[in-house]
Amino acid sequence: MTDTTPYDALIVGGGPAGLSAALNLGRSLLRVLVIDADRPRNAATLTSHGFLTRDGVPPHELRRLARAELAAYPNVEIRSRVRVLALSRDGDVFSAALGRREPTETVIARRVMLATGLRETLPDVPNLRGFYGMSLFSCTACDAWELQGRRLALIGETHDLADRARLIAHWTPSLTVFTNGSEAVTTAQESALRALGVRVRRERITELVGDRGRIEAVRVEGGGGTPIDGGFVRPEWHNDLSFLRGMTPAVDENGHVLVDRSGRTDIAGLYAAGDTAAPGPQQLIVAAGAGAQAARTIVRDAVGVEFAH
Repeated sequence: MTDTTPYDALIVGGGPAGLSAALNLGRSLLRVLVIDADRPRNAATLTSHGFLTRDGVPPHELRRLARAELAAYPNVEIRSRVRVLALSRDGDVFSAALGRREPTETVIARRVMLATGLRETLPDVPNLRGFYGMSLFSCTACDAWELQGRRLALIGETHDLADRARLIAHWTPSLTVFTNGSEAVTTAQESALRALGVRVRRERITELVGDRGRIEAVRVEGGGGTPIDGGFVRPEWHNDLSFLRGMTPAVDENGHVLVDRSGRTDIAGLYAAGDTAAPGPQQLIVAAGAGAQAARTIVRDAVGVEFAH
């Protein structure tokens, strides 16, 4: 089935960036369709922080409140548990094949905003998922306040691990970095971290010890455990743009979509906001702001005006 009436804007993704854009586009009288696979990256997180007036709210509750607000706008439609399986450019409009596993419908839109977020791969550590989002987190700006002054761990295998350790050390005098057998931290970086009171363990992690999501210790090869009260994990993030057909927007070295300060990609009519856009993972409130900015740009492009501010 094909809906031949073009939407003014198709938003791919129903997180804070996508929903914020939908609200602003709806208020600008545009006909909007939001496609949400309902698989948010922060699903494991019990509470979110740093969002003004909503500090400490569960992420799913923030989404529920946003959807409730959008229900007041008859020109905004949200379709849940469905994906954009293929998106292509067809003349002056975009064509999107929708479905769960196989295409069941095609819609067209004059403009498209990518707000798909990122997929994350955690370090290969036994039982890490059992603590992730409860006592081990990935975002210092979101969760470091609750862990301040405690014995913390940083687990990761990426080249920026030492810089992340320096940041986390701002919140605690007791930090141990676990490279899980990788060479993520150089000897020079280890010396610099040691001067800050940060320890580095290079052995592969054999076990995370704790109960009901509350971590208590990290054990490594060769025996012995390091007592901790919480900490952070450095995932690897991946941007899945495989549904784009015949379109290749510019990306940075990490695969995040490059946009100008207004949210435009280098493909006419295609915009991006939130985690999918450079620089990548962001606080919820930052992603929501980026969605609002991109929405403002879409409205201006739709009516053919441009302002300096």
